[in-house]
Amino acid sequence: MLLLGGKEYVGIMHLHGAVSSETLEKTIKSFTGKITQLPPVRSNVKRALREREVFYLDILEVMDKDVLFKTGVQSGTYIRKLVHDIGQTLGTGAHMSELRRTKVCSLKESDRLVTLQDIDDAVFYYVNENDGKFLNYCVQNIESAIDFMPKVFLSDYAVDTICHGSPVAVPGIVKFNDFSKNEKIALFSLKGELVAIGDSIVESQNLYGMEKGIVVKTDSVVMPIGTYPKYEREKV
Repeated sequence: MLLLGGKEYVGIMHLHGAVSSETLEKTIKSFTGKITQLPPVRSNVKRALREREVFYLDILEVMDKDVLFKTGVQSGTYIRKLVHDIGQTLGTGAHMSELRRTKVCSLKESDRLVTLQDIDDAVFYYVNENDGKFLNYCVQNIESAIDFMPKVFLSDYAVDTICHGSPVAVPGIVKFNDFSKNEKIALFSLKGELVAIGDSIVESQNLYGMEKGIVVKTDSVVMPIGTYPKYEREKV
């Protein structure tokens, strides 16, 4: 699910020639918004032109021919290709010399970022000293990873049914965010627990006039079966 969200990077673009500050600023700003990008030769996707969005692209510092920049982009945007294309537009050429990912979806470096050594130490304290405080700090809850997704909140009686893989119908929905058709939806309990991930088959605006029918097709179930009681329909 994290692959679906936006990314933020801080990197260094090395220019192959000198350009004025005004030209550099103007050119970089022209690469914000919708752009067309051809993935590089060494990539994991088919090399075909595709549209991606650059949400922001800011110059942080310039030292000689090195440009420190920060950018927020749509998932699937190649930063090294973005830098290459900027160099082509400038007429000097450019390549990416350093890159650091600073944000994925709503997860930022400042959000309890830890190292693999931190996790190793945390596991040691948990196993050998029965102290799970540091491990709880290192491992965040799964809800924080999908905070960027539209949410549908389920009534308590619908939760166990969804845990069995059933689709979400109108009667089981208590509240929801706006979402489009064929969009990934996070299904939550009223306590804010992630129950499952699904795909919407209608847009949220249609729900206001619906009394029955399927809204979300359940894809990946997260919550274990039996966490919520199974509700039986009353026999008439």
